[in-house]
Amino acid sequence: VQLQASGGGLVQAGGSLRLSCAASGSIFSIGVMGWYRQAPGKQREPVAIINAVGITNYADSVKGRFTISRDNAKNTVYLQMDSLKPDDTAVYYCAIPGRSWGQGTLVTVSS
Repeated sequence: VQLQASGGGLVQAGGSLRLSCAASGSIFSIGVMGWYRQAPGKQREPVAIINAVGITNYADSVKGRFTISRDNAKNTVYLQMDSLKPDDTAVYYCAIPGRSWGQGTLVTVSS
């Protein structure tokens, strides 16, 4: 399954963006899917994950601000990002951990 991330862009602090991750095939039987990010000069880190039945987990830095969801009918995983901060600036990747990574979409949050 190939993944295509989209929805990144430039936003002011306090603003919102929604990232989408479209899969080339069905995600119905895929367990965990997630969003990761890599800021300049830093290692890639997990942001949010969701399993097949919708149970989610978030990095402490984004809890209460980001929401991950999945639409199996559309083979798409979303990341709603609210109350964005400059520290959220990074390339965001969607992934099926251990199997497949998308190409990344850049999110830039200006102060």
